[in-house]
Amino acid sequence: MMPEEALASSVARLDQRLAELSAPIGIAVSGGGDSMALLHLAADWARKVHRTLRAVTVDHGLRPEAAREADLVGQSCGSLGIVHTVLRWTDWNGKGNMQDQARRARQRLISDWAMAEGIGAVLLGHTADDQAETVLLRLARGSGVDGLSAMDEFAPAVHGLWVRPFLNSRRRDLRDWLRSRAIAWAEDPSNEDRRFDRVKARSMMEHLAVLGLTPDRLIRTSDHMRRAEASLRQHAEAVAARDTREEGADLCLPLDFLRRVEAEDTPARLLAAGLAWVGNRPYRPRHDALLRLARVVLDGRSATLSGCQVMPEGDRFRIRREARAYDAPAPLHLTGGMLRARWDGRWSLHRGATDQDRVDPASWRHLRVAALGGEGLRVCPDWTAQGLPSGALLATPAVWDGSRVVAAPFAGRPEGWTATLYPRFQWFVRDR
Repeated sequence: MMPEEALASSVARLDQRLAELSAPIGIAVSGGGDSMALLHLAADWARKVHRTLRAVTVDHGLRPEAAREADLVGQSCGSLGIVHTVLRWTDWNGKGNMQDQARRARQRLISDWAMAEGIGAVLLGHTADDQAETVLLRLARGSGVDGLSAMDEFAPAVHGLWVRPFLNSRRRDLRDWLRSRAIAWAEDPSNEDRRFDRVKARSMMEHLAVLGLTPDRLIRTSDHMRRAEASLRQHAEAVAARDTREEGADLCLPLDFLRRVEAEDTPARLLAAGLAWVGNRPYRPRHDALLRLARVVLDGRSATLSGCQVMPEGDRFRIRREARAYDAPAPLHLTGGMLRARWDGRWSLHRGATDQDRVDPASWRHLRVAALGGEGLRVCPDWTAQGLPSGALLATPAVWDGSRVVAAPFAGRPEGWTATLYPRFQWFVRDR
């Protein structure tokens, strides 16, 4: 599908989904050909339908060229009348899988930016080629139905939606479109670095095509898998609504699930999703790790996995966040007349802003949202009236001023603050 057609088709569906949304639309732009084509095409669309665009670039600080690429994006945005923000990733410790950690950091930074700017959806430049390369990589890793499923055009994010208009467009077509309009883009040299698995997969495509394993065939396979996965998820969502229970930051499930993990998809899917939801992990644990955990808990003992503690309780078992895995404190933002914070990937906190908040940011800029923990619970004397076990409250969010608890909505000290859990576990199962 040609770029203009792909974007027009995608944004038409986006308009249907966000018909009542007046919030700005974000667009993630790295400076590469895919995202630069998306930037210019989205700018044309936004002018026609009178929508506001905001652009963001993440500078991972890993290459000296990155700053120049961000400048290129900034210049293009300036010529198009689009506000552009550069976010910088500064906390990589030099260990582990650099590309994977950079991707996770990029998602986190863009999500936080979208929340702070009040953005309803973020456009991403993934193409059909990205889709095919992802399927090939996951085939090599022995992935099952979920892993081989195609990326979704519309995918829930921590805040709003990720939207991928170009999943039916080829990378070469986007670059041809840019050349025809004399629009410059940057080539990331890491795209030619064969140390990275994705580059190896890209270079293999031509050889695999001789055997009939073309990008189109890989994408077709992923589409089949997506439909199968949707059916499995739909069933799991219904079971989650019926058989699981949220308690504060904990999740309780029937113990019988653990007996059926090895033989059935739904119990294994819900156990893996529960660990990812409670532990705020981007990936589900490996199946063999789930089996080991199930055996330990069925034996009447507690076990840990994915930053969670899993413990038997009568005919159910509980998944609880490990204290050492609590997320880092999160700052507050003033948007739309509200003080807001997003913490730990699934908690939204807000409180109406006072006149003092608006005039004097010093009155709230030093506040942070973090886990209530044992120390915080001790200064919440009314927590028992909330009907939740003390352990289930420890990982719920609280507003802190240094070492002092300002508010703890789930523990009987709201102080004008509201805490909302999103996504709920049932929705998390549906959208994974």
